[in-house]
Amino acid sequence: MHFAQYYLDCLSQASYLIGDPTTGRAVLVDPRRDIDDYLHDAEAAGLRIELVIETHIHADFLSGHLELARATGATIAFGEAARTGFPIRRLRDGERISLGARDGEGVTLTVLATPGHTLESLCLVVHERPDDDVPFGVLTGDTLFVGDVGRPDLLSAAGHSPEDMAARLYRSLHTKLMALPDATRVFPAHGAGSACGRSLSTETSSTIGDQRRFNYALQPMPEADFVRLITTGQPATPGYFAHDAALNRDGHPFLDATPPPALTLGEALAARDQQGAALLDCRPLAAYTRAHLTGSLHTSLDTRFAEYAGSVVAPGTPIVLLADPGTEQEARLRLARIGYDHVIGHLPDPATALDQAPALVRHSHRIRHDDELPPHAQLVDVRNPAEYEAGALPDALSIPLATLPDRITELDPRRPVVLYCRSGNRSVIAAALLEARGFDDVCDVAGGFEATRTAAGATAG
Repeated sequence: MHFAQYYLDCLSQASYLIGDPTTGRAVLVDPRRDIDDYLHDAEAAGLRIELVIETHIHADFLSGHLELARATGATIAFGEAARTGFPIRRLRDGERISLGARDGEGVTLTVLATPGHTLESLCLVVHERPDDDVPFGVLTGDTLFVGDVGRPDLLSAAGHSPEDMAARLYRSLHTKLMALPDATRVFPAHGAGSACGRSLSTETSSTIGDQRRFNYALQPMPEADFVRLITTGQPATPGYFAHDAALNRDGHPFLDATPPPALTLGEALAARDQQGAALLDCRPLAAYTRAHLTGSLHTSLDTRFAEYAGSVVAPGTPIVLLADPGTEQEARLRLARIGYDHVIGHLPDPATALDQAPALVRHSHRIRHDDELPPHAQLVDVRNPAEYEAGALPDALSIPLATLPDRITELDPRRPVVLYCRSGNRSVIAAALLEARGFDDVCDVAGGFEATRTAAGATAG
């Protein structure tokens, strides 16, 4: 059997190529939008991608099922409950997909309907040989992660409460996945950092047995307790999730890999003023805080760039990239992976442009954890709810970064604002957003809550 996992660190996203070398038939599961690696590897292995399977309608990235179908002629398949704006094959619970010369031969996938994260969620049990007592593994999508389970709240606005979805998830886990042998390997769709769960492991695979023993959500408990456990403390949902889910369900344009055109500083400012473009500074945090264009937003390419960009830039907004030379195409690709295709250009050398226009430059105001707060300051914690509940600074208001664009009206622009996160990355992104929205007196805590906690521990010791 040919089995390959493709793990995209910047989105904590995994996809899988599975093929039978004896026939050359293959399937691709949960592909990202840029598909060249899949096509290259399939050709090198002598495989034909005949089927593209989505374990569910994804919300956190724009999938590549349409790009792959066009490139290979493959059929697109979803779980039976999926409703899409393009033709699909609907996979039934218990259905077997054989990659051998005849049904029942060769590498075989068995479909498990596992609603809970979404209604159409499915998992795929992989057998290298159909009669193997222990499957090679199971692709669990967003139903089961290493160390966690899928969040049940993303469909609550579609008429299904988080509690209803959590109950479905409980039954899917215990009647389907936990019925598999302990030695069955687990291959999820996401790892640590993904907003699709709250405590995912950095490991990208595991076994059913290990998850049965160590996964907090799979410990013996009544369904009602599971529902209460899994419906609290989930990460704030980035603003682009609903946008991506709709595009993955209804259809989207094919990926455009054309490099963004170079713009002058004047053209970039005109795009902002005349088209409402976001000026998105992609440089490292230290370079941005040292000097940045007034009114620009920030998220660095060396962090979870696309996710954070999708938290502070509304879908459909034209974007001008302020990126270090040679990095603009990577920034454009990462934005395209979440369906942000409207990149209208880039400023080729932001540092030089800023040096030549000092009147347009702003410097970030950062304070130490032990500095005194400005009088009447509004202290804002931009971490996720579970982080805040585990410990926060006194009198801090919890506004997770992903919700800040919709909750800015809770803050008074006439009063100072002090922001903090865990380590000082998300707080800079939040400060840039507030500055762009007209807040004049904004600062953040360098080192974040970790610096405060470390200092408290040193004092106690």
